[in-house]
Amino acid sequence: MAELFTIGELATAFSLSPRAIRFYEDQGLLAPERVGTQRVYTKRDRARLQLILRGKRLGFSLADIREFLDLYDADRSKHLQMEMTLGRTRARIRDLEQQLEDITITLAELRDMEAEVAAYTGTATPPPGPAKGSPAQSGHAQSSHAQSGAKTPRSDSPAPRGAKPHVTRTDA
Repeated sequence: MAELFTIGELATAFSLSPRAIRFYEDQGLLAPERVGTQRVYTKRDRARLQLILRGKRLGFSLADIREFLDLYDADRSKHLQMEMTLGRTRARIRDLEQQLEDITITLAELRDMEAEVAAYTGTATPPPGPAKGSPAQSGHAQSSHAQSGAKTPRSDSPAPRGAKPHVTRTDA
């Protein structure tokens, strides 16, 4: 007989609430069997849950994850699934790289503004650099902008999406 898991066992194994697992069922991502009134999950369900959680952690939508899982079921050769996964993964990488660039530009602009205000008020400015505990401080992420030591974005760099232009007052 196949190894079966209860909802509580899966919830414990993945540090989830049973309600979260039922949500994935409601979304059609999991389809447990029933033994009497109790839900039971197979190794396949457990593997699907692991893929769902990985996809969420990587920022994929539930719709994307559903497509990944549906293609796996439909295409046993996995060729279509792998092509789609590659395309979506590359798009996600591009999105995250753009977000990182936008954040780097925004941080540089905020640091410039902080220095201007601190100079105006005579308040000490903390040394430049990443905030304590940030990914950049711990060496996890640094863009080429941050690695170059540049503190301000180039004047021809576009402002981050939704940002308002920074204006320095000269009429004091």
